Amino acid sequence: MKKENIGSSFDSWLREEGIYEETTSTAIKRVLARQVEAAMKEQNLSKADMAKRMHTSRASLDRLLDPDNDAVTLSTLQKAATAVGRQIRLELV
Repeated sequence: MKKENIGSSFDSWLREEGIYEETTSTAIKRVLARQVEAAMKEQNLSKADMAKRMHTSRASLDRLLDPDNDAVTLSTLQKAATAVGRQIRLELV
């Protein structure tokens, strides 16, 4: 027997609660931080080396990699992506 979904989607619930944008931006930031960290591991980069490549402080890099800190600028994300030879792609849909 096939079960059908009852109720709204999780996204709908987040919107109803008024936390969709905040939750989504936090999730995106966490994914990007994990991707940067994975690229660092692939390239055997220490945090100190990564900070040098980004022309920033180690504290700034720590904020970027902190999954609970969502106050990271696009500029910082772009520096991190460039430092590991990647790009950030944004699009409005």
